[in-house]
Amino acid sequence: MFEHNKTAIALLAAALPLALLAALLSGPVSIDFTAALREGWRGDSSDAVILWQLRLPRALLAILVGAALGMGGAAMQGLLRNPLAEPALLGVSSGAALAAILLLYYGLAWHSGWWLPLLSIAGAFIAVLSVWLLAGRGASASRLVLAGVAINAFLSALMALALNYAPSMFAMQEIVFWLLGSLANRGWDQLLLALPFILAGAVLLFGCRQYLRALTLGEASAASLGFSGRRYPLGVLLGIAAAVGAAVAVTGTIGFIGLVVPHLVRPLVRQDPARVLWASALCGALLLLLADILVLNFVGAQELRIGAVTAFIGAPFFFWLIVSARRGGLQ
Repeated sequence: MFEHNKTAIALLAAALPLALLAALLSGPVSIDFTAALREGWRGDSSDAVILWQLRLPRALLAILVGAALGMGGAAMQGLLRNPLAEPALLGVSSGAALAAILLLYYGLAWHSGWWLPLLSIAGAFIAVLSVWLLAGRGASASRLVLAGVAINAFLSALMALALNYAPSMFAMQEIVFWLLGSLANRGWDQLLLALPFILAGAVLLFGCRQYLRALTLGEASAASLGFSGRRYPLGVLLGIAAAVGAAVAVTGTIGFIGLVVPHLVRPLVRQDPARVLWASALCGALLLLLADILVLNFVGAQELRIGAVTAFIGAPFFFWLIVSARRGGLQ
């Protein structure tokens, strides 16, 4: 059984570069791929520009964001010991989204390309710290969830208020489109901005992997094994805020990746929360890249939003989780 699991992980790892190649070959415009490769980064032909300046950063960003969302979802489910948890539960996505909406609302997002992502990342951190402070010292998983629901509801109300009083139809359209999530028109600037935050989040989460493993025995058992105090849960929350907040900041809200991916890979790593982190990062990167390939090959008057695609993928899986829980499949 374990050999089969190792084979499945190896297949996932092998599928990622193949999916990357497919993404580079996908798009509304056909290019001479071989000629663009020969020209290299500094090529000035239209084929080289499309490949190196448009398709490559978009594909790499899909990999990076998918890995962040998958890893963040796995960490959230491990921290709360709840198979239906995802980063949005504690307001990470809402905090980043609200900051972006306020910039779009006042028309400030276009004054500098850096304002929107940077303040969105700050919004994610503020939301997580608000949840942490509201839950209080030594908060249990259930109290964290309650605090997260409260903060998330408050942030959602503020977003609804901003939509309701949008100064123009154009501003409302920009806000709605941003909330749907997209990789369109993203380039090297967005990739390089998100990369250090996502890497920092990954370092924090992997540094807490033994804590997540100990939590499977319960909070009291984890404390007896040396994981007492506020350091470890705060580290997990900050890691999720950094990784997922940066992902939301550059692509908008992309749902269901953080919920679905950990369930797909958990049987492959024998339910080990420490191994689920890197396996979820790998699977999340592959799943989002495949979703973007579908978007790129979708024929329509306007590009399909990737958040809608992941919702179509995730919603049936979510229904299956609920049915499994009713049948006693989820504890």
